[in-house]
Amino acid sequence: MNETAENRNASMFQLSTLGPAAIQSLVKLDPRHVARNPVMFVVEVSAVLVSGLWVAQVLGADGSGIGGNPAWFSFTVAILLWLTVVFGNLAEAIAEGRGKAQAAALRAMRTSTDAHLLSGETVSAADLNRGDVVVVEAGETIPGDGTVTEGIASVDESAITGESAPVVREAGGDRSAVTGGTRVLSDRIVVEITQEPGKSFIDRMITLVEGASRKKTPNEIALNILLAGLTLIFLVVVVTLGPFADYAGTTVSVATLAALLVALIPPTIAALLSAIGIAGMDRLVRRNVLALSGRAVEAAGDVDVLLLDKTGTVTLGNRQAHEFLPMPGVSKEELAEAAQMASLADETPEGRSIVDLAKTVGGREHGFGAAEPEVVPFTAATRMSGIDHEGTRLRKGAGDSVLAWVTGQGGNPPSEMKETLDRVAGEGGTPLAVARDSQVLGVIYLKDVVKEGMRERFAQLRAMGIRTVMVTGDNPLTAAKIADEAGVDSFLAEATPEAKLELIREEQKTGRMVAMTGDGTNDAPALAQADVGVAMNTGTQAAREAGNMVDLDSNPTKLIEIVEVGKQLLITRGSLTTFSIANDVAKYFAILPAIFAATYALSGDSTGPLDSLNIMNLGTPESAIISALIFNALIIPALVPLALRGAGYRALGATALLRRNLLVYGLGGLILPFIGIKAIDLVVHNLLGV
Repeated sequence: MNETAENRNASMFQLSTLGPAAIQSLVKLDPRHVARNPVMFVVEVSAVLVSGLWVAQVLGADGSGIGGNPAWFSFTVAILLWLTVVFGNLAEAIAEGRGKAQAAALRAMRTSTDAHLLSGETVSAADLNRGDVVVVEAGETIPGDGTVTEGIASVDESAITGESAPVVREAGGDRSAVTGGTRVLSDRIVVEITQEPGKSFIDRMITLVEGASRKKTPNEIALNILLAGLTLIFLVVVVTLGPFADYAGTTVSVATLAALLVALIPPTIAALLSAIGIAGMDRLVRRNVLALSGRAVEAAGDVDVLLLDKTGTVTLGNRQAHEFLPMPGVSKEELAEAAQMASLADETPEGRSIVDLAKTVGGREHGFGAAEPEVVPFTAATRMSGIDHEGTRLRKGAGDSVLAWVTGQGGNPPSEMKETLDRVAGEGGTPLAVARDSQVLGVIYLKDVVKEGMRERFAQLRAMGIRTVMVTGDNPLTAAKIADEAGVDSFLAEATPEAKLELIREEQKTGRMVAMTGDGTNDAPALAQADVGVAMNTGTQAAREAGNMVDLDSNPTKLIEIVEVGKQLLITRGSLTTFSIANDVAKYFAILPAIFAATYALSGDSTGPLDSLNIMNLGTPESAIISALIFNALIIPALVPLALRGAGYRALGATALLRRNLLVYGLGGLILPFIGIKAIDLVVHNLLGV
């Protein structure tokens, strides 16, 4: 699903998209659909009213052409009003059409797949339920979303992510989640299905990109209420204008009043509002980010604080055992052997790297023999793991946790231990302490590297007004070293799930919007609490379900792009609202002088003092009204590319962005209609003789 900018722009107005969109724009003339948009509903009602007026004029009904306007004028106004509604529907239909095209591609991928249950039975993938266990061999398609419970395999996820490079999925750890529709390239895995029928990841993607389940966001609802209020006010103004005009000795036609009403209300932003929201979701999908709600996209635009996990986000995430550092009286071989034994049941990348490094220090291959050890798994509470085997207890983990455990066993850790832990941490590494019963054996030096360009990216976030917080389970010294190297604003060391939750809640209590990325089960509570929770697609099922966004590329730094899309959505909506309202000023100067040009005219004069408002020197009252309506209708499709692409965004402060918005879209929206309406009037009046 990755696309270049050129391809995206090129596909915006392909005939394959425009054809169905044009048909849908006519289908959407259904009043039940248009009624969802109060402004466009008023435009459609006005079009129906003027169309009825024209029919009545054609049939010769008396008084139907109040104000002396001929039937052709009513017909022209009616056509332009209908075009305004159709063009508004077209903007929404194009945005939806791009999503439907993506959905069609996903449906083509979602073929009927056989699922081989662990029991040996073969069933259709559509019949799988949560809790079913299936076996997937090399070359087979994974039948549903689930978690790898046994084995390790290379998986082709290009159908979901667009990336051709295979990824490794394995049991245990944070890379155990698999997605239905992806294909196993090698080996064999056992998968426990975690989805309900019809609610797979692909099903949700189809629903979201189609826009079928799109709900209006809080900002969109608020703007709709504002537009509806403005429409109601101007409706009252136009309705009462007739009696006032009669009192002044001027009769105004129904067609002219309808044209004035449509000019007063802001149909441009009303027509584009839905398209802007759909396009925002679409831009995220094209960046391989699945937003589970439009609210999350908007929230991303208002983010103040960003929490990032260190491992895999700030750093490369492949911490490997670099060196064994034994304590006095302990040989490196003895430490390596104990570390290897404690890690034989550890299927994490770090655990396997310890085993591999230990083999290079003595070159011995260890096993458990006939007696199976009791495995002590790692937990967030203990922050260590190990085994109990034949009366010997081996532990490895965070330095303070292991030292506390040794002390609890009656041991006396050497003073050199604390110095070694601090030195490794001070160098930016992660120290793991190793102990056997009541004896501290030494330290395993795990090394990780800060990703290239992270300092620049965090500086970019800072320019956006976003404070970055690195979250890590490492000790404060290691965390401080990595934080300084990466350029984050602050850090949370020795972070537990409870500590992450508390930090997020504290920030939210002060009114800040918090975003967080994560991939592990221990990240799930924080992802659920954050205003914007971005789960990695490679992460656990719990993490993916807790977040309100899923990054299909599993690139935690993509949160920067997510924030940019969110801000771009808000800026686009604000910019086009400013432009639409500014547009109305020119239309007032076009239509109002046309209505009252002859009001209070002196004897023998064809125009009165109010004709001085005709600052554009438009040809005739009829050409002025028609020119304003033509511009009003054409500006909507002209702005569709901007609504779909989004307004340009740069990392500037709020004041600078507001100033730029008012200058470009405020002043520009004020000047452009004067030029456009005058140019159209030259054609309508001089060439067509209106």
